[in-house]
Amino acid sequence: MALSVAGEAEEEETTEDKINRIIEAKKLLPNASYFAFTATPKNKTLELFGVPYPDAGKVKHRPFHSYTMKQAIQEGFILDVLAYYTPVASYYRLVKTVEGDPEFDVKRAQKKLRRYVESHDHAIRLKAEIMVDHFHAQVLAPGKIGGKARAMVVCSSIQRAIQYYFAIRAYLRERNSPYQAIVAFSGEHEHGGAQVSEASLNGFPASQIADNIQEDPYRFLVCADKFQTGYDEPLLHTMYVNKPLSGIKAVQTLSRLNRAHPQKHDVFVLDFLNDADVIRESFADYYRTTILSDETDPNKLHDLQDDLDRSGVYSQDQIDDLVARYLDGAGRERLDPLLDACVATYLDELDEDGQVDFKGKAKVFVRTYSFLAAILPYNNAGWEKLSIFLNFLILKLPAPQKEDLARGILETIDMDSYRVEKQSALRIILDDSDAEIDPAPTASGGYKPEPELDLLSNIVRAFNAQFSASFSDADRVSRRILEDIAPKVAADSAFQNAAKHSDRQNARIEHDKALGRVMLGLLKDDTELFKQFSDNLSFKRWLTDMVFELIYAPGEKAA
Repeated sequence: MALSVAGEAEEEETTEDKINRIIEAKKLLPNASYFAFTATPKNKTLELFGVPYPDAGKVKHRPFHSYTMKQAIQEGFILDVLAYYTPVASYYRLVKTVEGDPEFDVKRAQKKLRRYVESHDHAIRLKAEIMVDHFHAQVLAPGKIGGKARAMVVCSSIQRAIQYYFAIRAYLRERNSPYQAIVAFSGEHEHGGAQVSEASLNGFPASQIADNIQEDPYRFLVCADKFQTGYDEPLLHTMYVNKPLSGIKAVQTLSRLNRAHPQKHDVFVLDFLNDADVIRESFADYYRTTILSDETDPNKLHDLQDDLDRSGVYSQDQIDDLVARYLDGAGRERLDPLLDACVATYLDELDEDGQVDFKGKAKVFVRTYSFLAAILPYNNAGWEKLSIFLNFLILKLPAPQKEDLARGILETIDMDSYRVEKQSALRIILDDSDAEIDPAPTASGGYKPEPELDLLSNIVRAFNAQFSASFSDADRVSRRILEDIAPKVAADSAFQNAAKHSDRQNARIEHDKALGRVMLGLLKDDTELFKQFSDNLSFKRWLTDMVFELIYAPGEKAA
């Protein structure tokens, strides 16, 4: 409006004059050039800044110029973050801890159970160990980026970031590692009964995080949303993902690793939550040139306006009155009474489904019109007035109260076991073709899903079937012996001493003691296996013999 000739106010203007001036001033200026620079173009960006061209009866939009992700990787300006993508499967088993069998909303319950297992202290501790061990063995030991490599731990929330920070810090100390972690988040948050901030946990101001991560002893940057977009640090080599990612968010987050460095030849992603196919689909839209498949249909605004008008929440007189007052500079004391009357109608006349539908469509109308106003070749004063009115009204509409039919489910279950399994490293290959994305959606998408109730026992059974180990019990026990139990017993100093300096009988005695200690440590991690060891004598004998034969080597250090 400041740059447009049409934006200049005249001495005497009617409300209609002011509306028309606002509409004209929103349009792109014919004597100005507009440029957008982005690696992840959205549909609105392409429609607003791209070059239109006809194709099969549609008007598509392409960038006026593109330097693609593929070309940048080939020419060495960025690295391929999908070349060494490794998913990590998480397996959990929950048990019901109450005698009764209450009913809960299935979808809400499943979400709460997933958050519960992923935020469980044991799960976070186990993944912290995997991340720290992996970084030391696979990143530091080979001297990645000349020994200067850093890692980012991406978390699903600030609370999770704080939990991972403490778990990583504790395990680094146990390993006697010379390195430390930094946590990044906004504001102050409660943890362990106290308010914590970046500064209080890190020991230095938040403004120094980006600089300090470049210096030893700091090697791990733990964050939620902060630093996941727009952060440019060439020393980042490895990312540990503990957050659901898809679409542009996945591309922007993983691309923190792609910055080039003279000594940086590869990058590594260890993903605990996401499916490789989802990551592939997310990057596919931006690997080559991104094209908008069609223009946004402004006629959809007519449909949205008709639906909003029929709701009866407001009248045209109320819209005209509020807009006139607002454009005359009225304060909230003169605007709020008009809006409050509409809010009362919204609450009294619409049921919960109607409220969800109205508010969803109102948001879509405001969002779509705000975008189209810059490029429409014609003026529509009615849309401008409705947009002004809804911008005020939406903020005053209370969100429908949704009954939580899964409340209390976490008090009825407990974690029986949790384990993670690193999968084979993948090289995610993207299609070598341009991608098309759809125009901005104009459907409201607002609806209230009907709850589906089921018994707690069925919900737990379904959860365990989905997220428990995808192998048989025999396979599970074998993997546990080979990957967990035997290595821990072999590392026991008393057993190692007996195996090296004494006879088989004394080595067996120390082995059995060490095995007992290791199995006791499984009490929280694998309750079922611990119970078998404690209660089933034949299983205990079999397991004891199996582990001893695996690790006993007379005269040598057990390994």
